[in-house]
Amino acid sequence: MNTAELFVRCLENEGVEYIFGLPGEENLQFLEALQSSSIRFITTRHEQGAAFMADVYGRLTGRAGVCLSTLGPGATNLMTGVADANLDRAPLVAITGQVGTDRMHIESHQYLDLVAMFAPVTKWNAQIVRPSNTPEIVRKAFKIAQGEKPGAVHIDLPENIAAMDVVGTPLATGNGCRIFAAYASLDEAAQLISEAENPLILVGNGAIRAQASKALTEFATRLNIPVANTFMGKGVIPYQHPLALWAVGLQQRDYISCGFDRADLVIAIGYDLVEYSPKKWNPNGTTPIIHVSPDRAEVDSSYIPKVEVVGDISDSLEEILKRADRTGKAEPFALRLRDDIQADFLRYANDIGFPVKPQKIIYDLRQVMDSEDIVISDVGAHKMWIARHYHCDRPNTCLISNGFAAMGIAIPGALAAKLVHPKRKVVAVTGDGGFMMNVQELETAVRVGTPFVTLVFNDGGYGLIEWKQQIHFGRTAFNQFGNPDFVRLAESMGLKGYRIKRAEDLIPTLKTALEQAVPAVIDCPVDYRENMRFTQKVEELNCLL
Repeated sequence: MNTAELFVRCLENEGVEYIFGLPGEENLQFLEALQSSSIRFITTRHEQGAAFMADVYGRLTGRAGVCLSTLGPGATNLMTGVADANLDRAPLVAITGQVGTDRMHIESHQYLDLVAMFAPVTKWNAQIVRPSNTPEIVRKAFKIAQGEKPGAVHIDLPENIAAMDVVGTPLATGNGCRIFAAYASLDEAAQLISEAENPLILVGNGAIRAQASKALTEFATRLNIPVANTFMGKGVIPYQHPLALWAVGLQQRDYISCGFDRADLVIAIGYDLVEYSPKKWNPNGTTPIIHVSPDRAEVDSSYIPKVEVVGDISDSLEEILKRADRTGKAEPFALRLRDDIQADFLRYANDIGFPVKPQKIIYDLRQVMDSEDIVISDVGAHKMWIARHYHCDRPNTCLISNGFAAMGIAIPGALAAKLVHPKRKVVAVTGDGGFMMNVQELETAVRVGTPFVTLVFNDGGYGLIEWKQQIHFGRTAFNQFGNPDFVRLAESMGLKGYRIKRAEDLIPTLKTALEQAVPAVIDCPVDYRENMRFTQKVEELNCLL
């Protein structure tokens, strides 16, 4: 047995189902070892797509997604997706091929110090230089990647080490233990909650990772405290729940901003500062905060908790609930905002303007998708509208790249989502800019057999940057580009292609596309004049309710 074969056995021991990546000269031994493995290798068209697939796989399953590249340019192509997983707290293991250790001291073809390069975008990384250390390195990589806060790790495998004979076996994986909060912090948190007049819950992706949706919903319901979620916390409380105030995280003020203005206590549950800076909702650092998380709070001048409840989230909420008493408290101010938030969402239900307003596109998409179906959002102007208007009943049914906010994630991410949940409908929502960044992975989707729909917001430019330029400078520059015929492009790869010509056609087209046995692309012209209309509207927002 050589090192590459032992490496693959260790991956099997970790329960790896898929490896996403590209072949190369320096990973030949590893690929040969996979020939007799139960692990399915998904050959992608670009390493960035491979990393995004592993990223979304990790986020949906809680188990590390695995991606593979060769050295040099293959490895550098991998880095964007690896960084995205790291900042979006998705467990991922990246494996790179490398020149032999006998070539690293001299100038060598395609050689880069990949351990040094990946260090800033991973939780941990290492190079295998002794074959016998392989089981320890692989076990440590998965333990770190999947531990809270999860993220990316990297293993570098030199080609001469991969070919060396070795004797070894995989290490036992074991189970992580639950950590419980201290009684003193639970008591103090309960007292603050009992005394507050206008408390507000801010819930983030950590609550989804901790599978705390049920506990969070009961906690909010019994104490009658409204809930706002970050972009990455969608679905942790059903959007139709009377206490749900939907998403916070836009760079501009919105209705929910009024709730934060008036809050005399924010209970941050599974919240990560990278999801939405506290300077946006607590600019002066004066609002009292309770931090509920498996990890201690990050340091930020606008995020200094009165109490840190560090431990298992579900258990912490159940214990606080036993101790808190809000009997006789008036309805919190933030609940008065719910009617306006809902009305704003519903007002586009019958809009027939063309090009289609972004609010209408997302409203129609919501009507077509069932509660467990999955939307993967790319990054761009459409992401802001998805975050604001696409509401979820269940966790992990709308995935948004937000920590790193990397364009190009939607198509490869949708492929991974369909592998994880083949019976659910999956839609990749992207702008035309993000679409063209990884459109080649639609060929991978056809080949692998993952039929999902890609819904393209087509405006012929980088809409989000244009929006920002209009806000800051009152004019735009350098954002426009030309597009191919998306329908014919889709058909050339064996997909189904559709073009929206009237707003009324979107729902039936979505339903038809989702019934296809192959991936489909829907080209939908979008009216992004709504971007500045929204900006003007929120600038006039009056919080004196």
